[in-house]
Amino acid sequence: MFEFERPRGGERALLVHINFPHQADQDDLDEFIELVGSADVEHVELIVGSRVQASAKTFVGKGKLEEIAGQVEALEIDVVLFNHALSPSQERNLEGALKCRVLDRTGLILDIFAQRAQSFEGKLQVELAQLKHLSTRLVRGWTHLERQKGGIGLRGPGETQLETDRRLLGKRIKYLNNRLTKVSRQREQGRQARNKADIPTVSLVGYTNAGKSTLFNALTDAEVYAADQLFATLDPTLRKLPLTEQQTIILADTVGFIRHLPHDLVAAFRATLVETREADLILHVVDSADDNRQEKMTAVNRILDEVGAGETPQLLVYNKIDLSGIEARIDVDEQDKPWRIWLSAMNRSGFDLLHDVLRQRFCEQTAFYNLVLQANEGQIRAYLFENGSIESEKYQNNGDIHLKLRLTPAFLKRLSRRFDIPADRFEILADALAGAA
Repeated sequence: MFEFERPRGGERALLVHINFPHQADQDDLDEFIELVGSADVEHVELIVGSRVQASAKTFVGKGKLEEIAGQVEALEIDVVLFNHALSPSQERNLEGALKCRVLDRTGLILDIFAQRAQSFEGKLQVELAQLKHLSTRLVRGWTHLERQKGGIGLRGPGETQLETDRRLLGKRIKYLNNRLTKVSRQREQGRQARNKADIPTVSLVGYTNAGKSTLFNALTDAEVYAADQLFATLDPTLRKLPLTEQQTIILADTVGFIRHLPHDLVAAFRATLVETREADLILHVVDSADDNRQEKMTAVNRILDEVGAGETPQLLVYNKIDLSGIEARIDVDEQDKPWRIWLSAMNRSGFDLLHDVLRQRFCEQTAFYNLVLQANEGQIRAYLFENGSIESEKYQNNGDIHLKLRLTPAFLKRLSRRFDIPADRFEILADALAGAA
């Protein structure tokens, strides 16, 4: 069992990146260096190696481990950062061999999130993710974890320090989950109020540093922090965006995504990302000047699937055309519907095109529909009442409820998606439109 003093933090960092045949290594390495810069640590040295597969004990081989240890001592390194996910035992063994703190890619991202979270909810979410990650790291990295409590007058079953730490962590995790549940309820109340007022929600998503917050600020005149760095903003922000005198939408800015985003972070931010899942439209912001934009779009869509937003309608927004030298334009599909817009959030080129598309989608007229609900579909009826969509209702002897509804196209899609109602159950009344939405 090794003994060493674990530093509370480190500013001088040595980076380790191992190439594996099945990975896009250079792209991952560039992103890793950006992550390190975002964590505000000093990048002193980079060690690169190649392996067919990782060592189960120390991730790297014996020779590479000796090379890293030599550099740690010579350069007075405080922390060694691995651009990979390390198992708890690998992290313990590496710290024992290198006599300094070791952090993997997941730990680095968690540290960045801890620095950037500003809101109460964001801080709770980050702490929850950190504790869940830490709970897997209690692998007796310190000698005191083996000692039994006890002594004269205190003998009994005893409890190891490891078990005590796990129990305390468990209690804190339970407390954070309860607090986040309360915050989620408050968020849900606000969402229900917007639904009742029939205000559509548009969610901005995208790979980190694609320009989401810059676009959000330019569209809404908000002051969300935006910078040329990964995870510049974490906390979700909602702002109203007027489209016409009659129609306003809610624009939601969310946390940026990244490849290999830690699962604990996705789980912790699931409540925040419900704004994306419940949105009427997703604006998927893409850096048009990025040569690897297709791979990053795939990573974003993978996370959207994970949080249940994979089926939400998307409009691609190719940002930063001021860097790529492309003219602002709209691309349409075979049905002549817009599916991609090229613009620049920095100089606001193409904003008129984006507004036109949003007005076309959300400023349509509402219409009247007939919908027949069975006796066991009371949840749908309650939802319609909450949103003020029921004009009249009649009960039949067999328990069916005949509803006359007033719906916008956007709300009709949201209703169908939420309760999995087939389109042929809605009978449109051709006698009248309900007026402008």
